[in-house]
Amino acid sequence: MLDVLYEDNHLLAINKLAGELVQGDETGDEPLVDRCKKYIKEKYSKPGEVFLGVVHRLDRPVSGVVIFARTSKALERMNALFRDRETKKTYWALVKNKPAKESGNLVHWLVKNESKNKVTAFARENKDGQRSELNYKFLKQHAGLFLLEVNPITGRPHQIRVQLASMNCPIVGDVKYGFEKPNTDQSICLHARRLEFIHPVKKEKILIEAPLPSNEYWNLFS
Repeated sequence: MLDVLYEDNHLLAINKLAGELVQGDETGDEPLVDRCKKYIKEKYSKPGEVFLGVVHRLDRPVSGVVIFARTSKALERMNALFRDRETKKTYWALVKNKPAKESGNLVHWLVKNESKNKVTAFARENKDGQRSELNYKFLKQHAGLFLLEVNPITGRPHQIRVQLASMNCPIVGDVKYGFEKPNTDQSICLHARRLEFIHPVKKEKILIEAPLPSNEYWNLFS
């Protein structure tokens, strides 16, 4: 069952479950985009192939807001909004340690090892790296875990995961970037909480917010 957060003739926003693929990969598992096409086809009795464009992606173990475009015009305009950084993305992350500063700005150059699907963060400019920037602030703590709000300014693969780990704040469950044990549901405690943008057709301000997942860690903060 899809958790639909927003829907009109141009856009469809879903609260993605941790573990779901946004787009297909070599695993052959059914991706979220295909499930959404089936939803649209059935709901609106659409004949033939349903168009649905992938605007952005979340890593498989990450949950939260994912938006798709229902028309080619909406896809083109949403792609431009993301490319030109005219969206505001807000993530919540549960991490192991409290940051030394309660709020701050992180800038790194990220280099991805494709064969290992892992990213390394460099504090100084690296000719092979992509400049990556985010802002974070501490929200609250409970049971030895710390909740951070993160606003990425750039959108790089694994950016939030590796940048938070670089300040000794690995995300709960993220063994790839330094947390000691995986979550039982194979998720990591990183959630795309809110997405704000100007609607590509209606030109209205849109704010989409995804409820937190239910698991042993997030339930402490809900």
